[in-house]
Amino acid sequence: MSDIILKAENISKQYRLGTVGTGTLRDDLKRNWARLLGKEDPFLKVGAVNDRSQQSTEDYVWALQDINFEVKQGEVLGIIGKNGAGKSTLLKILSRVTAPSTGVIKSRGRIASLLEVGTGFHHELTGRENIYLNGAILGMQKAEITRKLDEIIAFSGCERYIDTPTKRYSSGMTVRLAFAVAAHLEPEILVVDEVLAVGDAEFQKKAIGKMQDISQGEGRTVLFVSHNMESVRNLCTRGLLLEHGTSIFDGSVDDTVGHYLSLGVQRNTSDRISISDYERSGTGMVKINSVRFLNGGQYQKPTTGKPLDICFHLESAIAYQIKDVRLDFRIDDITGNRLLWFSTKMQGEDGSSTTSNTIVFSLDKLPLNSGSYWVTTHLTYKGEVTDWAKNAFQFEVAEGFFYKGYKEVASSQSKILVDYKVSYDV
Repeated sequence: MSDIILKAENISKQYRLGTVGTGTLRDDLKRNWARLLGKEDPFLKVGAVNDRSQQSTEDYVWALQDINFEVKQGEVLGIIGKNGAGKSTLLKILSRVTAPSTGVIKSRGRIASLLEVGTGFHHELTGRENIYLNGAILGMQKAEITRKLDEIIAFSGCERYIDTPTKRYSSGMTVRLAFAVAAHLEPEILVVDEVLAVGDAEFQKKAIGKMQDISQGEGRTVLFVSHNMESVRNLCTRGLLLEHGTSIFDGSVDDTVGHYLSLGVQRNTSDRISISDYERSGTGMVKINSVRFLNGGQYQKPTTGKPLDICFHLESAIAYQIKDVRLDFRIDDITGNRLLWFSTKMQGEDGSSTTSNTIVFSLDKLPLNSGSYWVTTHLTYKGEVTDWAKNAFQFEVAEGFFYKGYKEVASSQSKILVDYKVSYDV
């Protein structure tokens, strides 16, 4: 028997823009007439790409377009992408909340869905009554719910309020109870949207642990949507990246997360790196024009354990003094975790003014493993933020050996293994 438990074939979903009602009857008549004649839906031939940042000239938009993927039994698939990329629409189609405009979903076994806070709950009923209501909606028998009732209540952590109407619950308590019901349904496929972000850190940890038990211990399948890349990496075994309603990457979870975080970021493809304007702000009085990686004045590919000069080239429309400039930058891994932070405040007496400078951070040994990294820069002039760029650029580190040639000394516990020097050129 095939181990494919879920298969999506050519899934597309089209929505009508604007106020519902204007022209809807006319469009419905056209659709029904085409169906009676055995012809294709005429509105499937039109529609704009699902880009929420662009004004559309079309009446229809493709929320999803030609999505194809397969999920194996026991696999944990992380579906990621920007807001409006089509993630929630895809989960609603997989959960059969809505139907696709084209394509077909093939699945085996029960599907339990947790898509929105309060879905399947009646807020005039108590928590205990809502467990039975939500369990019945998800396909559980009353006897099955009764048998697992104590376990569901204990997992939710809402024992004290279980006989209180859920309209008095916070959104976090509601999510706790809803997730507890869905997780104890023992579904073949568990679908979880971003709702876990509503819960506190302790509940998120418990929920992720439960999903790991469901997939690894019980061999069940989980579809997980989240903007928390660390949770995606810890839980998922594979990733699917959506952009403007289309699938642009499908692969290992690390590769998918890396591809997602690199969207809109300049890649290091030459010895001079431009700064991305994707998330950039500041007065612009003094700005970072470009960055170079050098060693001995020559281009140096960043390599673990090797010396590296990180050169920031500044430019300005006015003449300024370098002592009035402060440059900070941090280096993050692909999930956004901060690894290194560098900061410098120029010192000195008044000197000549200039419109360009180069600030060089010199590292004796680069303390980064091989992989992809992102740099966020923060530049101030006379205490005012003049150039702040989140994920200003991306760079790759080649594999090397940090401890090569390092000799142990008696005071090694207090020795600084990595230091950096700062200089500037006018």
